[in-house]
Amino acid sequence: MDTAFAERRRRDLIVAVVLAAIAATVPLFVKDVYVQNIMVLTLMWGALSQSWNILSGYCGQISLGHALYFGIGAYTTALLFTKFGVLPWFGMLGGGVISALIAMALGYPCFRLRGHYFVIATIVIAEIGLLLFHNWDWAGAAMGIEIPARGDSWLKFQFPRSKLPYFYFALVLACVAWLVTWWLEDSKWGYWWRAVKDNPEAAESLGVDVFNSKMGAAAVSAFLVAVGGSFYAQFVYFIDPESVMGFQFSLLMALPAVLGGIGTLWGPMLGAVILIPLTELTRSYVGGSGKGIDLIVYGGLIIAISLARPQGLIGLFSFKHLAGRLSSKRKEAVR
Repeated sequence: MDTAFAERRRRDLIVAVVLAAIAATVPLFVKDVYVQNIMVLTLMWGALSQSWNILSGYCGQISLGHALYFGIGAYTTALLFTKFGVLPWFGMLGGGVISALIAMALGYPCFRLRGHYFVIATIVIAEIGLLLFHNWDWAGAAMGIEIPARGDSWLKFQFPRSKLPYFYFALVLACVAWLVTWWLEDSKWGYWWRAVKDNPEAAESLGVDVFNSKMGAAAVSAFLVAVGGSFYAQFVYFIDPESVMGFQFSLLMALPAVLGGIGTLWGPMLGAVILIPLTELTRSYVGGSGKGIDLIVYGGLIIAISLARPQGLIGLFSFKHLAGRLSSKRKEAVR
C-alpha cells in the first residue's frame, strides 16, 4: 500500500472516532426535542446517503430507485412486528437480507443497461414497487400500518417518551455505514468498483469481473438502506407506501452525497450535515406560508452550492485545495 494513502486512511479513521465521540456527547447539552429530532434525521440520512454512495458513487451506477429498499426494510419490520410479534431487530436483519436479494435479482437484467437507461430503469422499478404496496391489502395498502407503542424498551426498540435512544442508534448506523465504506475503499471490491466506474471495458480487459462487482455493490448498498428503513419505521410508528417508498426518498439519499462529494468517503455525511438541518429549518420557519418559500430557499441554496463546488463541498477540505490557498496567500504576502 502507498505510504501516503495508508497515512490518509489512518487519519480518516482517527478523525471519524473523534467526531463520533463528540457527536455522542451533544445530547448531553442539547435538550430541545425538536433539535434532537433534527440530529436523528441528519444521522439517518447521512447513513442512507453513505449506503447509496457505495453503488452510485464508487461503482458509478446511479440509482434513483433506492426508496424501494428503504420501503422494504420499513415494511418488513412493521409487518413482522404487527402481524407475528417478531422483534424489530430480526425485522431489520430480515429486511436487509430481502432487499439485498431483490437488488441482485433486479441487477441481473438492469446492469446490462448503461447511463441514463439504467437510471430510468431504477426509477420505473421503484414506482412499480410503490404501486404494488399501494394495492397490497395484507400490508395495509394505501392506509398503511400503525406500529403500536408499548412503552420504552430496547428489546422492542420503542421509546415514545425520548429521542435519545433513537439518536444513539442513528449514530451507530451512521458509523457502521462509514466504516463499511472505509473498509471497502481499500479492498479488492473497492478497487474493482472504481475501475468499473472509470472505464468498464478497460477494467474487464484487466480481469475485473464487472457484472459481479456491480451485483456486490448493489447488495451491500441495499442491505444498509433497508436497515435504515427499518429504523425509520420504528422511529415514526406509522408507515404507508408514500411515506417510505416515494420518489423523494430516493432523491434525499442521493442529494447529500452529490453535494458533499459523490464517490468520496466524507462527502455523504458532510452533505447530510448541511442539507438535512437546512431542509427541516426552512420547512419549519418559512414553510407555513403556503407559498413554497421553503422550497425556493432550499432549492436556491442547493443550486448555489452545486455551481460553486461542482465536485462537492468535500473539495473545500482537500489537501490540494488548502495547499493552493496557502500558496496564494504566500504570493500575496511577497507582493
